[in-house]
Amino acid sequence: EENKGFKLAMMTLDRTRPGVAAMATGIARAAFEFATDYSRERVQFGVPIAMHQAIQFMIADMATEIEAARLLTWKSAVMLDNGERNTLVSSHAKRFAADTAMKVATEAVQVYGGYGFIKDYPVEKLFRDAKIMQLYEGTSQIQRLVIARETLLPRRVEEPAAVGGVETVAV
Repeated sequence: EENKGFKLAMMTLDRTRPGVAAMATGIARAAFEFATDYSRERVQFGVPIAMHQAIQFMIADMATEIEAARLLTWKSAVMLDNGERNTLVSSHAKRFAADTAMKVATEAVQVYGGYGFIKDYPVEKLFRDAKIMQLYEGTSQIQRLVIARETLLPRRVEEPAAVGGVETVAV
């Protein structure tokens, strides 16, 4: 239908962002699992590095953030499955999961130390994979803009999410 392309594009993003959030959550989970396994195996000062409080705090934070990303992703997907408008929740899920993937992958590289950025170890690739999650289907900054606009300027159900246009909200 003529002059409906932007609306269709925005509606498509509402449907694809939960998938990107799921991929980002999976990347975070993989980085977490590699980091926890490595922390149990790597011995420093006579004990596995998993016994050091700094590593334990990193692992705990990773676990919490992954769980939160997973739950936001599920909520967005359930809304989509139920035919509900999920613009706000899909942007929450995509942004949080993508940022979580990057943070967890960065911390996994930290757990690995000098080995973390060598291609022989899996967290190096996960680190690169995590970064793209913050970029496609709308950058994390665009997600923040969508979230702010959805929160500050609620729309009717049939209106698409807009990331450009006449109305601007200072955030």
